[in-house]
Amino acid sequence: MSTALPELAQGNFYYESLGNGLYRSTIHAQGAWNPHEQHMAPASGIMADALLRHEPRDDVRMARISYEILGLIPGGTFEVTTSTLRPGRTIELVQAELTAAGRVAIRATAWRIITSDTSAIAAVEDEPMPAPDECKPWDGASVWPGGYISSLEMRIAEGHRPGSGRVWIRTAHPLTDREDSSDVARLMGLVDTANGIAARVPPGKDSYIFPNVDLQIHMYREPAGEWLGLDNRVSFGSDGIGLTSSVLHDHSGPFGRAEQILTLRKS
Repeated sequence: MSTALPELAQGNFYYESLGNGLYRSTIHAQGAWNPHEQHMAPASGIMADALLRHEPRDDVRMARISYEILGLIPGGTFEVTTSTLRPGRTIELVQAELTAAGRVAIRATAWRIITSDTSAIAAVEDEPMPAPDECKPWDGASVWPGGYISSLEMRIAEGHRPGSGRVWIRTAHPLTDREDSSDVARLMGLVDTANGIAARVPPGKDSYIFPNVDLQIHMYREPAGEWLGLDNRVSFGSDGIGLTSSVLHDHSGPFGRAEQILTLRKS
């Protein structure tokens, strides 16, 4: 695959909508591992946005979304297509595929489940994390390169260390130039950042790289707002495989979990 820098859209957003499922990325969607690729975070956001718009129903909500990263995600122009894999009255499985440079780069499936009033038995075991205004500003771009990381505002909680940390993130950039994406889509477009906020080893030359090959998000509550909180743990196995695990928060508290399996490689 060519490593030439792609032709990018210009604007203060992550993606330009070209119509009919076509998009073009801006510098704000640029990845951290290679300058010619997209970061998985905004790419997963635009796919969540497409899934939320696919045959929408008021009586169901997205409860789990699972992304399989099938290779490098090229920057520039790409297409997102959606379909229903398993229709149903109370449970549906829907799919989105992101195709770029002639191949599918990401495949996402999402369970949509019928909603009902269970407030009488609602309970959460996940511990809340300090609010954004209780945390200190953190410059993630001092650790990671790329346009996406530079697009974020970050706040870091006390006790941060390699392998464990709590960080709030938000962005001033809308997901697309239409500026009409839901809070859920925009927050899903931040979750993949989790793999870099408490890295066990510094990324880069003469160290290790540890890209994730998937992203699994489970939501027991629908999130809202602009801030995403990540209560993060990173484990490295002894045979080249690792795991990043995160409890996800919005301003109201925990709302779900995310898991990312990692391939560990000497750089």
